[in-house]
Amino acid sequence: MQSLWNDTEAHRFAGDDLQLRVYTSRLLGGNPALVLHGGGNTSLKREEKNLFGDSQTVIYVKASGHDLGQIRADGFAPVKLDTLLKLAPMTTLTDTMIVREQRAALLNPFSADPSVEAILHAIIPYQFVDHTHADALVTITNTPHGEDFIREIYGDSVVIIPYIMPGYQLMRGIYELTHGGELLKSKRGMILMKHGIFTFANDVRTSYETMIEMVSQAEQFLAKKVSPLPMQWGGVGGGDNPIQLGGEKGVGIKLAQLRKAVSTAAKKPLIARLESTPESVAFSELPNVADIATRGCLTPDHIIRTRRVPVILDENNISGSVANYVSDYQAYFERHATPGLTMLDPAPRWAIWHGIGNVLLGETVKAADMAADCVRQTMPAIQAGMALDDWQPVGEKDLFEVEYWELEQAKLKNLKSLPPFAGKIALVTGAASGIGKACAEMLHQQGAAVVALDINPNIAQLFQQKTLHGMVCDVTDNAALNNAIQETVRLFGGLDIVVANAGIFPPAMSIEQMDAATWQRSLNINLTAQQQLFQAAIPYLKHGINPTIIVIGSRNVPAPGPKAAAYSVAKAGLTQLARVAALELAGDGVRVNIIHPDAVFDTGIWTQDILEKRAASYGMSVEQYKTKNLLHAEITSESVAKMVCSLAGDAFYNTTGAQISLDGGSDRVI
Repeated sequence: MQSLWNDTEAHRFAGDDLQLRVYTSRLLGGNPALVLHGGGNTSLKREEKNLFGDSQTVIYVKASGHDLGQIRADGFAPVKLDTLLKLAPMTTLTDTMIVREQRAALLNPFSADPSVEAILHAIIPYQFVDHTHADALVTITNTPHGEDFIREIYGDSVVIIPYIMPGYQLMRGIYELTHGGELLKSKRGMILMKHGIFTFANDVRTSYETMIEMVSQAEQFLAKKVSPLPMQWGGVGGGDNPIQLGGEKGVGIKLAQLRKAVSTAAKKPLIARLESTPESVAFSELPNVADIATRGCLTPDHIIRTRRVPVILDENNISGSVANYVSDYQAYFERHATPGLTMLDPAPRWAIWHGIGNVLLGETVKAADMAADCVRQTMPAIQAGMALDDWQPVGEKDLFEVEYWELEQAKLKNLKSLPPFAGKIALVTGAASGIGKACAEMLHQQGAAVVALDINPNIAQLFQQKTLHGMVCDVTDNAALNNAIQETVRLFGGLDIVVANAGIFPPAMSIEQMDAATWQRSLNINLTAQQQLFQAAIPYLKHGINPTIIVIGSRNVPAPGPKAAAYSVAKAGLTQLARVAALELAGDGVRVNIIHPDAVFDTGIWTQDILEKRAASYGMSVEQYKTKNLLHAEITSESVAKMVCSLAGDAFYNTTGAQISLDGGSDRVI
């Protein structure tokens, strides 16, 4: 591990200790071999004058909920140091009391809560304190002879702390073992067994570079004892996923089955991210993986991302694998629960699939990705630990105490409700403009992970978010359509909502004048392509969460107009296709409904010039023309998107085969 300290960068913050603290904190937080997703913390002590000109010592400690990798100055909570030092000797505190007292000692009442380990930082007698969960160190300490190895690496230059529950218990243990911090004055650092490392100094660079140097020593020790190391540390990023979802193995369908089983156990939709990187596949094929992967987490803080253990899949009985996991989790809870605890949902967040790799699950894509990052760090650690000695992480009861920590239980009571489509997966065709674009955006705004398809090559640039993914696809190309759906399943684990929107409106032409090409093109895009979409999506929708197909039809179905035969006939055929699909799929719980919009003018085909000419032909202004319906309402792409979201949601849970007019009221339809 190399120091990333840069004199030129650091010089920008010369004379500002807090900004230098931010600078080195980001260096630490940006390295996944040291810190992941809110883990670790740093602090700074300095003298400041208050409003009255009185001097006081303030400790700036990372605030709860902030990530070291992106932290700013306002991510450090300023706390009165003397208050924390008075709390340290007390023996009757709880973690909840500490949070309250630390908040009362804040100098800025608008700051987030200081880290629960703020008192621990306070008793360390140095200006700068750094704490990480370095993979190499945790790997070494997660072995039966870990303490001996630490002494071999560092001699007596460190204080070794046996594993203690984080929070108040850890602070009390360190307070007593270091005699209120006095013992640390002659040490380079502090090693917390099965947890992490602290370094400290009276200047920021020394504290940071001591961390890098000590972690490097641990890495060098492992490299010497275990050759070759299973993987490079800090391998967060994913790599390639070579496994094909189609074909004989049916990986895509089984992935959707797994997601459905886990979501059912969790009683909420979850995203499932498949990782079939070479490292993941190799790990899944280890002959003893079911043993070594289920001994516990790399560090206790990972438990909130990955749960204590993964589920080991039997691909021939996926639902049974999940059911057994749920039973085991319930038994685990009953073994350790105390009165008043609320059991978390018992569903796994990590699955190991032999020969395929890992599947990571979460309420959101972000949550699943956090779990994935933890697993990428865990795999090489387990293998290195086994090669060094044996893998012996924190035990079940200790992990339970972290998972059901009173502070985590308090968070459950204050959780904000998730958006209505959180954990749901949607596919929208014809999404580069107009109705399709509005549907993709609104489903995403309401929490869904969305794949947006369009033949327009701009779709890939239009939607580049991880949870709103644009993909070029000609819906008349059956192979491309199947690939797009498989990619959706690869990205998110399944399929719940399909919005069949792609279509064209051919030039006005009487039946007598109709040329074969115009007729056939309309049928190909407006009807045949939709049948292909249904056919490709249905196998996955059968394993979806409250799955639904929503077809964008047309007012021309119930009320066709002259010179629109090619369009009206194709849309009528599509409507009939949807009705048959509703009949066929109801037994699998898949709802199929149709929206018939009319006069949606904020789409690509309606330019201002065309609008003005059409309005003039009716003797109307443009505004009058846009609202020529019984309600005098303007129907927009957003109007259709709102209806799509309503149909996809719980309000229409028991509705299928419906045809809903969205036209402001048409006397011809009524």
